[in-house]
Amino acid sequence: MRKAAIGHGIEPERLVLADYVTQESHLARYGLADLFLDTLPYNAHATACDALWAGLPVLTCAQGCFAGRVAASLLHAIGLPELVTQTPQDYEALAVGLARDPQKLAGLRGNLAANRLSTPLFDTQSFTRDLEKLYARILNG
Repeated sequence: MRKAAIGHGIEPERLVLADYVTQESHLARYGLADLFLDTLPYNAHATACDALWAGLPVLTCAQGCFAGRVAASLLHAIGLPELVTQTPQDYEALAVGLARDPQKLAGLRGNLAANRLSTPLFDTQSFTRDLEKLYARILNG
């Protein structure tokens, strides 16, 4: 990775590589970041869930097939659709805008904290009840 960074004009010291740790310690690392920048064209899946659970806002660009829209679905389910962009240009503009606006980032973190257990993404009890109701409707015709 460091060689690849050098090849792209990035100082290798800027890369922070971490050792394997427990799940709890891994999730705690997300607190060190301000914003999770999702990848294109294949979005984060479980990694985005981990970031959101840990309280780290995720910025994504929804494009193409299922694999390019997963993080957008997660953000809609947790009530943060404003972090879903549609083009790489909008993605970059929003990333730069958020990097320059710590108050807006703090507001997003606050919204994420408020929504974490009250929206469908991590509300497994409501999800289970709704799924059971759906199964009952299917069974009863």
